[in-house]
Amino acid sequence: MKTILLGVSGSISAYKAADLTNQLTKLGYQVDVVMTKSSQEFITPLAIQSLSHRLVHTDVMDEPEPAKINHIELAKRADLFLVAPASANIIGKMANGIADDLLSTVALALLPETKKLIAPAMNTYMYQNPIVQRNLATLQEVGYEEIQPREALLACGDYGRGALANVSEIVERTMNLLKE
Repeated sequence: MKTILLGVSGSISAYKAADLTNQLTKLGYQVDVVMTKSSQEFITPLAIQSLSHRLVHTDVMDEPEPAKINHIELAKRADLFLVAPASANIIGKMANGIADDLLSTVALALLPETKKLIAPAMNTYMYQNPIVQRNLATLQEVGYEEIQPREALLACGDYGRGALANVSEIVERTMNLLKE
């Protein structure tokens, strides 16, 4: 059974992580989920846990198994690391090696052969910002594949590219990458 490590960061699209988790679990993948503190303002770990049937990880200092270092074990188990939604904040942290929460720490501990996907979701102007684009390019240089956001009417009222890709597209890209 393939293991997907799903990172959920603080974006209004975080609620879509429930559908994503549910679909991937029903397809037979083991889905381990890491949620940032801000993502938990949009959706609860309990909702995700109910769909993944797995413990949801939220705190770098939480060590459920005393004999194992949680962020290292999560990283080692992952066949694929997927961050969806990926906020500008987590993209910046990951691109610059900042490890100040569980999700950014796990990202640094991934094995070289782990497949990596990132699905940004944010305001159009944030997504188009040269700093965010540079950070995404940096992540692509180290093996991340980007699932481009959609053009849509965003939660802020702006229309443009920034909405999380459709869950079906994320699932399809995940499945295709795991087949390689």
